[in-house]
Amino acid sequence: MNAFEIIGGKPLKGEITPQGAKNEALQIISAVLLTEKKVTISNIPDIKDVNKLIELLSDLGVTIERINKDTYTFEAKNIDLDFFQSAVFRTKGGSLRGSIMIVGPLLARFGKAAIPKPGGDKIGRRRLDTHFLGFEKLGARFDYDAKTNFFTVDATNLKGTYILLDEASVTGTANVVMAAVLAKGTTTLYNAACEPYLQQLCKMLNRMGAKISGIGSNLLTIEGVTKLGGTEHRMLPDMIEIGSFIGLAAMTQSEITIKDVHFEELGIIPDIFRRLGIQLERRGDDLFIPAQKHYEIESFIDGSIMTIADAPWPGFTPDLLSIILVVATQAKGTVLIHQKMFESRLFFVDKLIDMGAQIILCDPHRATVIGLDRKVKLKGLEMTSPDIRAGVSLLIAALSAEGKSTIHNIEQIDRGYQDIEIRLNNIGADIRRIG
Repeated sequence: MNAFEIIGGKPLKGEITPQGAKNEALQIISAVLLTEKKVTISNIPDIKDVNKLIELLSDLGVTIERINKDTYTFEAKNIDLDFFQSAVFRTKGGSLRGSIMIVGPLLARFGKAAIPKPGGDKIGRRRLDTHFLGFEKLGARFDYDAKTNFFTVDATNLKGTYILLDEASVTGTANVVMAAVLAKGTTTLYNAACEPYLQQLCKMLNRMGAKISGIGSNLLTIEGVTKLGGTEHRMLPDMIEIGSFIGLAAMTQSEITIKDVHFEELGIIPDIFRRLGIQLERRGDDLFIPAQKHYEIESFIDGSIMTIADAPWPGFTPDLLSIILVVATQAKGTVLIHQKMFESRLFFVDKLIDMGAQIILCDPHRATVIGLDRKVKLKGLEMTSPDIRAGVSLLIAALSAEGKSTIHNIEQIDRGYQDIEIRLNNIGADIRRIG
């Protein structure tokens, strides 16, 4: 089993470029199934979850060419629909959460799809109802076989309609949008997610010939068209990685410049870090974080304790709460972290407590962090990563801690972060991959 060995307590210095956004990649790459024309996508991150999806598309019959490290062309001319019934698909599709994303485009173009119950993170229940309810409203019928854990969907006659999504799910919205672009008539999608990733998908579909209006709001109107053409698309940088690097700079008292961040697309993220007292400066499209000895958590105007909670976009992304929690351990002051969307993402705090952090886990959703203002340094520890974001949070904690730490189960980190140890070592970290 792979592990990271980290010698902490070293300040870092230099420039780092974030990878392409994982959450955007899974949607954008699935969208190539909507057309038989060539689609070129650049800034694709070289990470497990994305590579698995590309492999799955190749098995389906998509012609894929890798132009360079981060650019691919896709041509979905000859799709093998029988592949869905194969044992290979059952295995591959079941191990990847993103495989649900191919259902919408396949339904739209071919009128049928099948999918094993998806895998992915162990961070609580991640319902798929939103996807299927949306497809049903468009006229799809689906069957679930409990014995094989397999969904089959039939959608030979998709018709536009009014859909109120039961939750503003990003993947759910993206999937229903992709199904609706080729449906007959007009689809109105309310309570749609409006994350930058989704805006990117809609803009790309429009360049391919779709007619989507209301992009960036929670009310999308989609006029069905008969077919889509090819396009070129460049993905946004990963805002989760950008947030992780801001947290890393603060924790390790490092001076770091994060390159090409697409600042306008970061929403509230810089402001939330500023609430923890972290200084950051925009320089063109780069973010400069100076080396800071101390940072103090703000309180609310009435003097009450700061609460940081996640919320659907434009609220704060749940993927960064783990990072915020770690960073708060060395701030001055107290903060309540409220993880509303997933019920087991805070379970990694026991590792931080063992490292010397002052955290009270109130319940599966809330933790109170009492910042120690660096009076007590975290100490190195042997630990295991439970999910992608907790893994990186523990990595940041280990880089700021005294002594040696070992993080096991780093396959979880590799799923979401490309060459993370190489990139951090380039700016002065001491991380070794062992095992």
